[in-house]
Amino acid sequence: MSKKTYAGIPEKYSRIDDAKVVLIPVPYDGTSTWQKGADKGPEAFLHASENMELFDIETRTEPYKKGIYLAPAVTENNSPEKMVETVYKTTKNYIKQDKFVTVFGGEHSISIGTIKAFRECFDNLSVVQIDAHADLRPEYEGSKCNHACAVYEASKTTNLIQVGIRSMDVEELDHMDENQTYFAHDMVSDDDWMSDSIHQMTENVFITIDLDAFDPSILPSTGTPEPGGLLWYETLEYLKKIFKKKNVVGFDIVELCPNPDEKSSDFLAAKLYYKMLAYKFKYGNNQKTDDDEDE
Repeated sequence: MSKKTYAGIPEKYSRIDDAKVVLIPVPYDGTSTWQKGADKGPEAFLHASENMELFDIETRTEPYKKGIYLAPAVTENNSPEKMVETVYKTTKNYIKQDKFVTVFGGEHSISIGTIKAFRECFDNLSVVQIDAHADLRPEYEGSKCNHACAVYEASKTTNLIQVGIRSMDVEELDHMDENQTYFAHDMVSDDDWMSDSIHQMTENVFITIDLDAFDPSILPSTGTPEPGGLLWYETLEYLKKIFKKKNVVGFDIVELCPNPDEKSSDFLAAKLYYKMLAYKFKYGNNQKTDDDEDE
């Protein structure tokens, strides 16, 4: 029996030795505080991907032909801390193999591990968080690896830019750089938010997308939907600008909470992932790690 591949692509495009892209599924949902089900997100995303056309009309490319290796899922669930450590080690291992590493969660706590790996491998890293929630709590419900803490460490160790924020606790203001935070209610009337935020980014950029950044009218299947979010084409416009102007070194997508009666959210997540690969290979720069510069 042949091995399962991303989007059902031919095996010759899915081998680790030849693939430019690695996709790590992390079916984890250990700290979510409202609707459970993000652990089913990777499976739903992969199933939707199998039913997606693989020619990207906008870029006129077939990104899968660059090679996409579907890595074994990270299934550590003994504790949030162990999960984050496993995600960190797994991500860093593939970065060191000179792959363009992507991760699909799972809840947003997985990004604590992915961001740490990219921060250690790429100099002067900017983290662009596209999200409804600030996720800046130092600790929540007894753990520093809670989904509510997803970018707290990044706020202290990287150049963090937050986009689409429209829900937070007052204590998070103490850890937020409001000059680099783009609140959803301001973005509605600010024609310059895309260019202004990109101007604040360093050359190397990691993107973390919580799917609740999207308005629930187009993506309702997430654990904590918030009204007033981003729409499809403005999000693609923003992402394309980032890929054109900066060196996107990797990304993760989190918080798909699939509903068996609502498949459009799964499909949006699948198309978003593939679009980002299309932009990377059409417009992106060659990635360069600290190790490369040391040689």
